[in-house]
Amino acid sequence: MNTISATDQRAVLTRLADRIVKYDPKVISEKGLWLAKLGITDTIGVTLAGLPEDCTQIALRTPGIATAPGASLVFGTGRRTSALDAAFVNGIASHALDFDDFSSVFGGHQSVPLVAPLFALAEDRGLSGQSLITAYAVGLEAEMRLARAVHPHHYDKGWHPTATLGIFGTVASAARLIGLSTEQTTMALAMAASLASGLKANFGTMTKPLHVGHSARSGVLAVLLAEQGHDANPAAMEHHQGFFEVFNGADTYAAERLLDGWDNGPWEIEAEDLAIKQFPCCGSTHQCITAMQRLAGKHDIPAEAVAGIEIMPHQRRLRHTNTPLPDSELEAKFSVQYAVARTLLDGTVKLKDFEGDAFREDAVRRLLAVTTARPHPDLDGDDKDNWGAEVIVTLKDGRKLTETVSNLIGRSGDNTMTRDELWEKFEDCASRALPADRLHPLFDGLMSLERTDSVPNMVKLMETGE
Repeated sequence: MNTISATDQRAVLTRLADRIVKYDPKVISEKGLWLAKLGITDTIGVTLAGLPEDCTQIALRTPGIATAPGASLVFGTGRRTSALDAAFVNGIASHALDFDDFSSVFGGHQSVPLVAPLFALAEDRGLSGQSLITAYAVGLEAEMRLARAVHPHHYDKGWHPTATLGIFGTVASAARLIGLSTEQTTMALAMAASLASGLKANFGTMTKPLHVGHSARSGVLAVLLAEQGHDANPAAMEHHQGFFEVFNGADTYAAERLLDGWDNGPWEIEAEDLAIKQFPCCGSTHQCITAMQRLAGKHDIPAEAVAGIEIMPHQRRLRHTNTPLPDSELEAKFSVQYAVARTLLDGTVKLKDFEGDAFREDAVRRLLAVTTARPHPDLDGDDKDNWGAEVIVTLKDGRKLTETVSNLIGRSGDNTMTRDELWEKFEDCASRALPADRLHPLFDGLMSLERTDSVPNMVKLMETGE
C-alpha cells in the first residue's frame, strides 16, 4: 500500500517535520531514558574503540578532512574541527568495528546515525545533555518509523539502512537539537532524500563504516544549509521519482507508517528489539555464536575431535555473513563461519579476534575447512524466526550435538545489558583511545547525561594530547 492519508494534504516530510518540532520530551519514560543513555553510552564506547582502525586513520590523514576550524572534537584525539568534519570522522569510527547497537526493525544500526552528529553540534553550540537526549529520542523515532514504512523490501533489495534511512534520523535529531522550524526541518529532510546512499555490496570493507561517516556529515550539512535558507522539494518522498519509488518501488512500501504513532506512541525508544551488541561482529552472527556457546557449555567439545560444523540461520542473516574463508579483519566480522569456529575454540568472541591475523590461526583454519553454512530449511519467510539459528557439531566418533536459538536479537528486551555489563564492554572499548583514569568519569557522566548542563565539558574527558 503506497497511498497517503487524504485527511492531511501536506507533503509527507512537512507532516514529519511538524511531529519532530512538536515532539514532547515528557513522553520519554524512565525506561526510555535508560535505553537512550544505554544506546548513547555504548556508541561513545565503540566510537573510541574505532579510532585506531585503518578506516578512521585514513580519513584523518586524508588532506582536507578535519582541518577546518571549529569547536567539535574528534574523539580520543586533541584535534578540534567543524561539526561537519567531526560528525564525519567520529561517524566512521563509530561503525569501524561493527560493535555498535542494532535493531531488527531498523535493519541496521540505529544509534550511529545519531550520536556523532549530535555530540558534534552540541559541542559547537554549547548545549545540554537533556537537549541531546531529546534529540536522540526524536531521531530514533524518525528513522525507525521510516524503516517500518519501507522494510522488508528496502533491506532485501541491498540498501544499507544504517545510512539510507539513518540520514533521516540524523536530520531529525540535529534539526531538533538546534531548534529548526517546521519549514526548515522539512527542507533538511527533503535534502536528505537526495543525499541518502549506501550499498550492502560494500559490507566487509572499509566503505561500510564510511557509509555512516558520509551519512552523518550529509545529515548535518542538510540541517545547516536549511538553517541558512536552502530549499528542496517537500514532496521528495512521495513524488513519482522520489525516495519511496526510486529506493523501493511501487507497491513495496507503506508511507503512512512513517507518520503513525507520533501522538500517543508506542514510542520507538522503548522498542523491545533495540539491541546492544555483546560480540564485536555483525549482529546477524550473534545467534549462531550464542548457539555454539550454549552447545560448548553443555558438552566437552575439543576442537581436534570435531569432524564438521553445520550452521543454519535464517536466510536473511546469511546473505551478508556467508564468508567461508575470510581474508581480512573486516571480512572476518562478516563471517558466521569464523565467528562460530572462534567461539568453539575460545568460548566467546572478543575485539582481539578481529585484529591482525587472528582469523588465519591454524586451529581456526582447520575448523573452517570442515564448517558449512546454509539457510535453515524451517526458517523461511518473514513470518518465521528471522533471528533464530541452529548449530550442529559432528564429532569424529559419529555423535551429533545440536543447539537451537530462537529470536535472539543481541542483548535486547528483557535480556538487555545491565550497567555492570555495559561498563565491562565500555572499558574494553574506550581503553583503546583513552587513559584508564578517564574511563569511569566519562562512563558515569554519560550514564547521567540528563543532568549535564554542558556537553562540551563532558567531551573534554575524551580529549587527549595526540
